Amino acid sequence: MPVELKDTLVIGISATALFDLSEADLYFQTRLASDPETAIEDYRQFMLAREHTDLRPGTGMPLVQALLALNRHQNAADPAPLVEVVVMSRNSPETGMQVFHNIRRLGLGITRHAFTGGESVVDYLEAFDVDLFLTTNTDDAQRVINEGACAAAILKPVPSDLTETPADQVRLAFDGDAVLFDDSSELVYKTQGLDAFKASEDEQQDLPLPEGPYAHFLTKLSRLQQRLPFSVHQSPVRIAIVTARAAPAELRVLKTLRCWGVHVHNVFFLGGLEKAPVLKAFRPHIFFDDQDLHLDPASRYVSSGKVPYRSDSLLLKKTDS
Repeated sequence: MPVELKDTLVIGISATALFDLSEADLYFQTRLASDPETAIEDYRQFMLAREHTDLRPGTGMPLVQALLALNRHQNAADPAPLVEVVVMSRNSPETGMQVFHNIRRLGLGITRHAFTGGESVVDYLEAFDVDLFLTTNTDDAQRVINEGACAAAILKPVPSDLTETPADQVRLAFDGDAVLFDDSSELVYKTQGLDAFKASEDEQQDLPLPEGPYAHFLTKLSRLQQRLPFSVHQSPVRIAIVTARAAPAELRVLKTLRCWGVHVHNVFFLGGLEKAPVLKAFRPHIFFDDQDLHLDPASRYVSSGKVPYRSDSLLLKKTDS
């Protein structure tokens, strides 16, 4: 019988987000620019020569390792895995052998892969039931967000001063507007100003915020919490919201989460304060935000991913603020 994954948290991650493949990518781009006709064969020989070379971890590695470790809590009576990770790459199986060897070297519990030989991996997200797609390819992430296929993020480089995360936990931090929630409230702020935003959110505090690109992923995390043998308050899956909102715009967020049936352990309403110091203290395995203004400082300390706006979003006509 086919494996049923509706209750399983499925992470799709590009090989370049799981491992540091910058050297190989630079080689291919350089050969492609100098001699397009031989670039693919040159790249093939380059990768074959490095098939057994150890790779450095990519930005997504800490999250993947922490999530896969949760499978030790698997209930033997429940056949559905708690977490699945799918490595996805445009490499051919042959040029991807280095990735396969490194997955085995690290003992990662990854059994599913999609190596597409040059085709877009986005076409296969639905087939693998992916809930979150992590990539370093801007075009792929944009397409996923535009199509509403699943949550997606473009990962920043590996932090230069990585903060150590707590053992035996998975910690995730999210911005609110345009990430967990849609961009309608953010658009009020951008077009009408802070006072209008606060007034609007206070007036609509009993009206749940519309779902954003990460709403489904958040509910899958909540489902994961429920399947673990811990109370939600003691769950090793720790969720934080780190938002520039402040009173009187905070109640709508809390009431929306209650409406969704989602439990978060930490909420930080910063009222314009910088997010990086709070994230450094919280120590998440990954932080998701829609603005480089917040992501660039945070990515010095914690793994971070940018959530693109839909291509038709009016926020693209506004500058970060």
